[in-house]
Amino acid sequence: MNTKALYLLTILFVWGTHSSAQTFSKEDKVISLGVGIGSSLGSFDYSSQIPALSLMYEQGIAVVGETGVISLGGYIGYKSFSSSASSGGFTAESKWNYTIIGARGAFHFSQIPNDKLDVYGGLLISYNLLNYTYSDNSGFSDGSSGSYGNSTGLTLFGGARYYFSEQFAGFAEIGYGIAYLNLGLSVKL
Repeated sequence: MNTKALYLLTILFVWGTHSSAQTFSKEDKVISLGVGIGSSLGSFDYSSQIPALSLMYEQGIAVVGETGVISLGGYIGYKSFSSSASSGGFTAESKWNYTIIGARGAFHFSQIPNDKLDVYGGLLISYNLLNYTYSDNSGFSDGSSGSYGNSTGLTLFGGARYYFSEQFAGFAEIGYGIAYLNLGLSVKL
């Protein structure tokens, strides 16, 4: 686990201790948009890449006694890498587009002593799509492309949201989805 990610989650976890109100309830519906840092997909020596982007939706479905709330929802993530090379008039370009589509369930802890903090952990079941394209100016390349390495995935994640108002929160989440660490904004619908 990344030390900086653990440090950030620890800070969010211990941020204030003013009340014991439940931050996430069975009736809640939350949508989150995140930007990822680090990735298990590809490496970082490409010519260019875009940050990992994720969109998540979840809603409470069950209360578990006094300890928390279970939520279910969906996930979509996107990350793109490209690489180009040229030598002596020869140029080649490759591009990898990763899309992760999945369902996720989480347990939201209700015993956190801060009414603005939602701490949760869960599981993401996903289908990971890889679209690859290649082209060069050799005259032999037909601009090949295809779906390579598509697979299913199972990921554990943990995170925290800090609510700045009744509806809006910032979040940090660690896991093995489109990125190791996702930071972003959440909105309670």
